[in-house]
Amino acid sequence: MHAADIRVGIGYDVHRLVPGRKLVLGGVEVPFEKGLLGHSDADVALHAVMDALLGAAGLGDIGTFFPDSDVSFQGADSGELLARVVHMLRGQKMRVCNVDLVIVAQEPRLAPWVPTMQRNIAQMLQLPVGRVGVKATTTEGLGFEGRGEGMSAKAVVLVESKE
Repeated sequence: MHAADIRVGIGYDVHRLVPGRKLVLGGVEVPFEKGLLGHSDADVALHAVMDALLGAAGLGDIGTFFPDSDVSFQGADSGELLARVVHMLRGQKMRVCNVDLVIVAQEPRLAPWVPTMQRNIAQMLQLPVGRVGVKATTTEGLGFEGRGEGMSAKAVVLVESKE
């Protein structure tokens, strides 16, 4: 019997805010006059989680598997892409232990949607809700997020591999 192999992954993603797009964060459509621009639904939160998971598994990043040059991912639901990443990890005999996510946005105020995002991500990862942290913060008006030009997200994950 082998000891568990514990791995940490870090993910970061950024998308520009533009009019005429839905704002989707953590699988939740948040009412706002702008949305995030991207090839898929541009869910910056789930993209950061996917990058963290792929990094922990040593598999690369989301651009490796879901490139914006591939028309089949145009408008893709990031929750479905996350399900594919989880499947890849299972194929590597890895399981997600926990996720901690920070969404950086000056507006809209995200606190009302955080519990739903937390539940969505927990369900997508097949984790108890208590193993998924979701936080939202502003930059006090500083930087591109503070000027309302875009949003970013940072995620840290712990993954266990049993070989």
